[in-house]
Amino acid sequence: MQRLLTALGQGFKHRIGWKRLGVAASVLIIALAITHLVRTLKGVDAGVILSAMAEKSPMQIALAALCVLGAFGTLTFYDYFALRTIGKPHIPYRIAALSAFTSYTIGHNIGATVFTGGAIRFRIYSDYGLTAIDVAKICFISGLTFWLGNTFVLGVGMMWHPQAASAMDLLPDAINRLIGLACLAGIAAYLVWLSVGKNRRELGQNGWKVVLPSARLTLLQILIGVVDLGFCALAMYLLVPNDPGIDFVSLAVVFILATLLGFASHAPGSLGVFDAAMLVALPQFSREELVATLVMFRILYFLIPFAVAIAIMGSRELWLNVVQPWQRRRAAEEEAEQHAAATAPAVAQPMKRQAKG
Repeated sequence: MQRLLTALGQGFKHRIGWKRLGVAASVLIIALAITHLVRTLKGVDAGVILSAMAEKSPMQIALAALCVLGAFGTLTFYDYFALRTIGKPHIPYRIAALSAFTSYTIGHNIGATVFTGGAIRFRIYSDYGLTAIDVAKICFISGLTFWLGNTFVLGVGMMWHPQAASAMDLLPDAINRLIGLACLAGIAAYLVWLSVGKNRRELGQNGWKVVLPSARLTLLQILIGVVDLGFCALAMYLLVPNDPGIDFVSLAVVFILATLLGFASHAPGSLGVFDAAMLVALPQFSREELVATLVMFRILYFLIPFAVAIAIMGSRELWLNVVQPWQRRRAAEEEAEQHAAATAPAVAQPMKRQAKG
């Protein structure tokens, strides 16, 4: 039996591999989501959607926008926490904030966040002496913050309101409660494992090693992820229709499950996957009103931050590659002119004496 399992494992590794399996899973998720989204949106009146968007009050939109600002503000601490964890305290907060905001926003909107976001982080942090390995560690710690926060909120939500997830996973409430309990138990076990000692917190080998935060700091790490998700879910909660009513915890559970599906798909901006999941899990709302909510949320959380991030990175590259080199050339030319002007009288004096003689 052991030989059979070993042979199957080797065959899987050589012929399929986890990378191909991940790509296939992403394609399957996207295909299923788009298929369902197309079916759901059949017969939807675009005029009703626009009317539903117009009916949202300026106060609703303003409060949701403030929550989005709070989410991105919290997001900046992902990188700041990661930098302190890997022992790079010389990087100031403003650079960590710039890296976290631009890498997440651009990477998530373009897709393949691990590569696109990592490339943006390396472009920024390389100016401060960080290597590709350092950036990989930052990505790892930041990703861990995201997943710990998601797991904690999802665990609490599924234990508190298990029926909120039933529309999406089609499981009975008792099973959803067990899943929520397993999420919280997993975090508790992780904290206990971290408490055993520093040597057990070292991950990696062959020059790539990262020391995980202590159990005490991991609680802070979880808090960062929870606050970030809380702001995002609150922004969505403020935009959903008031009738029929839905409590915040139920919406948060649905929102997190839809977000995780979107991340698993690696689709640009989770487009289609996130939206289909929300439409499936919230059948109590009319399709037009819920689509209007999703469009408004995408404008606030995806499109506007994406445009701002592109503008920031474009301005930064223009400053570093055009303005600064021009300033250095101008300074060098002015220094040369001043030097020439200062040495000209000294050269002229001996020439005058020779002429008199």
